[in-house]
Amino acid sequence: MTPYRVLIADDHPLAQEAILAILAGDDSFTVVGVAGDGQEAVALAEQLLPDLILMDISMPKCNGLEATRLIKKSNAGIKIVILSVSDDAADLFTAIRFGAQGYLLKNLEPDDWLSYLHGLLQEDAEVPREMAGRLLNRFRTEHRADEPSPSVLTPRERELLHHIASGDTNKQIAEKLVIAENTVKNHIKNILEKLGVDNRVQLAAYAVRHGLQDPL
Repeated sequence: MTPYRVLIADDHPLAQEAILAILAGDDSFTVVGVAGDGQEAVALAEQLLPDLILMDISMPKCNGLEATRLIKKSNAGIKIVILSVSDDAADLFTAIRFGAQGYLLKNLEPDDWLSYLHGLLQEDAEVPREMAGRLLNRFRTEHRADEPSPSVLTPRERELLHHIASGDTNKQIAEKLVIAENTVKNHIKNILEKLGVDNRVQLAAYAVRHGLQDPL
């Protein structure tokens, strides 16, 4: 398998070294660049087009949240994980609203980092349930004026949304619906495109807003 191309954006040299050391232990990742501030992260993202950016939330010139917004505006396919020393739900809410796929605490163990990143890149990363609950409370009140109706979804896609809103992983959804895990991933990709959202948390919030989290 071709390694995932990673861009690291962090203004602290020690943090850069620590992240490089974590990724060096897994041949699924190759670091293609390191940015020392948000402006450089935006420029390198445009130049290198990495698969994944690990983005520190507090950087000079342009913070990680604003850099995320700018990068996703130009290159929506790049996955971005916000890095922070705090699990502040407000920051995570903003990051996900700007298009980030996830949020990692810097004090997690290296194995937890790698497990989370693999899950995210395979479209199956979970947000801790306590934080997910706080995020859903914020997102459920954020209606887009052009938000598509659930009628654009097939019955099977609405069924998947129910399970996503319940916090099930792709593997759990596949087992419950007796379908292949790759089929679940394909369904989720189609749902994301139909609804014009970027990640599982936004999908779950959509399901909550439209009553699709209720038993089918």
